[in-house]
Amino acid sequence: MTAPADRSRTALVESCQGLVRSLAVQVGRKFHGRFELDDLIAYGQVGLAQAAKDFQADRGTQFSTYAYYRIRGAIYDGIARMNWGGRPTQEARFQQHAGDVLEQNAEEPTAGAGQDDARWFTGITSRLAVVYLASGAGGESAIEARAAETAAPSAAMQNRELYEKLHAVIDKLPEEQRSLIRMTYFDGLTLHEAAQKLGFSKSWASRLHAKCLATLAADLRQVGLAD
Repeated sequence: MTAPADRSRTALVESCQGLVRSLAVQVGRKFHGRFELDDLIAYGQVGLAQAAKDFQADRGTQFSTYAYYRIRGAIYDGIARMNWGGRPTQEARFQQHAGDVLEQNAEEPTAGAGQDDARWFTGITSRLAVVYLASGAGGESAIEARAAETAAPSAAMQNRELYEKLHAVIDKLPEEQRSLIRMTYFDGLTLHEAAQKLGFSKSWASRLHAKCLATLAADLRQVGLAD
């Protein structure tokens, strides 16, 4: 006999089948058909199943909102694992890590009105700005490659300065935070894989990740890198 919890999870999964396909199509278009739609849907189904397992209705979040980021993140995780053209593109890395940020945000209480909304928006955009910088600066070679594409010495110098400032502020983080950031942005691990390697739960790693990004955003502003 099927347990009530299992029936509930099955119902949640069935309710979002259209969302899985929609997100798979949306992501696939970003890569101009380089990945099979069926593969992207399969990765999305993994994210949906995990969302249904972890979802807690008493937090006040709609399941479709919660599942959206899990599905999208799982699709990008799948793309990151595919051996297409070597390392994942900056866009794939950014979308993968941005999904982690937005997923964590979806689990937090909704911001209030007025100034609280403005503060929330500033915070989330600051974190996403750091994600974008780190996703494109996973190593000196990545920055040098972008500079070479521009064929401009001034751009090379600017990229070198960006690289040095970003790594300098990361080096100032506490050890476990520094390890988490380096594993997820420089070593090619997903947040879940980094959490397992460090002995953290995924939820704890997500909260630590958000804290790291907020700290890095503040530190980067202090050294002259605006959001």
